[in-house]
Amino acid sequence: MQRRSLIMLEAEATNSPLYVRAATYLGLRPVILSADPSRYDYLIAANCEAIRVDTSNIEAMISACTKFSSTTTIAGITSAQESVYPAVGKLCKYFSLPGPQAAAVERCCDKFVQRQILAAADIPVPTYGLAANATEAERCAAEIGFPVVVKPATGIGSMGVRLCRDVVELAEHTASLLGEHQIRRSPSRILVEQFANGDHYTVEMVGGDVIGIGAADFGRPPHFVCREYVYPALLDDEQRMRIVDVSQSCLRALGLDWGPTNIDLRLTKGGPVVIEVNPRLAALPNSELIRFAYGIDPVLEHIKLAIGKECRLRPSASNTAAARVLVADRDGTLNWIQGDRRAKAIPGVADVKLFIKPNTSIVRKGDCRDRIGYVIAVSRNPAQAIAALERATELIKWSITPSSVLANT
Repeated sequence: MQRRSLIMLEAEATNSPLYVRAATYLGLRPVILSADPSRYDYLIAANCEAIRVDTSNIEAMISACTKFSSTTTIAGITSAQESVYPAVGKLCKYFSLPGPQAAAVERCCDKFVQRQILAAADIPVPTYGLAANATEAERCAAEIGFPVVVKPATGIGSMGVRLCRDVVELAEHTASLLGEHQIRRSPSRILVEQFANGDHYTVEMVGGDVIGIGAADFGRPPHFVCREYVYPALLDDEQRMRIVDVSQSCLRALGLDWGPTNIDLRLTKGGPVVIEVNPRLAALPNSELIRFAYGIDPVLEHIKLAIGKECRLRPSASNTAAARVLVADRDGTLNWIQGDRRAKAIPGVADVKLFIKPNTSIVRKGDCRDRIGYVIAVSRNPAQAIAALERATELIKWSITPSSVLANT
């Protein structure tokens, strides 16, 4: 019997190895379409086939998939990566496979367009403005009032996102963003928005169903690098109801009625304020936290949808799953990192992942790229999960030779 294949577009997102694992578990043959497959070292260990193709060219991908389908059955097409997810929708439509609506995903990926749609639907979002240059950014900030959050109109992982508390910080960050856009030769579009003050929550959804709500704790401003997640978040019934209601309203407004979605919001004194809707699963460790907390594997269920099978969203567990994200404390070169084995041995610790190895150069960006690993702890008792997380995290140590020292040697 011919083995069916799951086509995946690119594979650099942190969830991509989980998709390869889940596809294999379902008896599917994972096949990666990538402009440069050599970037993904884990594909070799996973015995995963890769096809080199320009993933920015829809016609080229249609041609590659058509040729590939002559020797095997394509069961589904998907990706864990937001940048190519609109193309997933187009390919699924072309090959009559289940998938997202490309137009809805494209609207969602543009943060300014997303803001416009949500605001028009009377969904609470921060006051915002769009700027193409430093003068416009300053005008937007003056109208909104400091502090403001400044970010690229498109992007993921908090890249380029910064809290600006005054005109000086605004000018500095705007110049940085405009410089990056000029290097990439792409249009300069900067979103300037009000800082919504309140606890941060992340909502994981499939279709219109909320499968989990987690509390997210960020590090100190001006950057937004999450340091800890806890699922489920400790909410009263009214708070949870309001978060679920606004989350479902977002999907209706944006037309995201298929597949996984991640929504970031802040619970302010006036209620939930939507920070961002992402037409994909949240990055690691959130997918694993959902699995440990509720017994629902969102990656596995997404693949089931992509191949036309019914997914299972009913919780089969009732745990607290918490993650501490490890972030480097300085720029430089990593000399050593250790303690992960001892951390894994702590009762209640479910997973420890380190993303870097000795002799790695570290340049902090103030976004998701600063993560060097994470620890996950799980327990039926929330206090025990947090205690295990604390004990395990304390065991992981590292040494970094600062860049200033390296420069003088």
